[in-house]
Amino acid sequence: MSDRLLVLVRHGQSEWNLKNLFTGWKDPGLTEKGIAEANEAGRQLKAQGLSFDIAFTSVLKRAQHTLDIVLNEIGQTDLPVRQHLALNERDYGDLSGLNKDDARKKWGEEQVHVWRRSYDVPPPGGESLKDTLARTLPYYVQEILPCVLRGERSLVVAHGNSLRALIMVLEKLSPEGILARELATGVPVIYRLNADATVASKLDLAA
Repeated sequence: MSDRLLVLVRHGQSEWNLKNLFTGWKDPGLTEKGIAEANEAGRQLKAQGLSFDIAFTSVLKRAQHTLDIVLNEIGQTDLPVRQHLALNERDYGDLSGLNKDDARKKWGEEQVHVWRRSYDVPPPGGESLKDTLARTLPYYVQEILPCVLRGERSLVVAHGNSLRALIMVLEKLSPEGILARELATGVPVIYRLNADATVASKLDLAA
């Protein structure tokens, strides 16, 4: 039986995660902690004895840098990598670059909470989680899933909200369920799929 392996990793902590800023499509780098998280993700995958045939990431450098570090840790720096903006983080629009506390002062606690935690209400000029799903899921179905089902062991390093789109499908979560699903930075989630693309097994390496 082919090993239908799909591993998801959220990028390590970014400079703007640390500063409590809305990041979205802005492009800050990793912090020292983020680099350490990426190294640890690679070590965890190596300890599981995993190797890959292909990797996917976004066009944002915090995800790309995390992927580079992981591949270095597992000794696969020559792995084919596909980059696509479909895997980018949710676009926070007018909130991007703002401190979350400052945004609450400007628009109110309740409104900012709605933008952050509702499924289908976008911030001004940005995307809702539903919008993010609408661009991420077709890419998964058309590009990533066929590789997995062919037995190409696939690694996806992306962002909290774009990975939620994949998790929503894999774990058959409702809109309410996916809102409650937290993803730690730099922690691999290992799926093995059945031939019909459903999940045969899941291993979350969060401590």
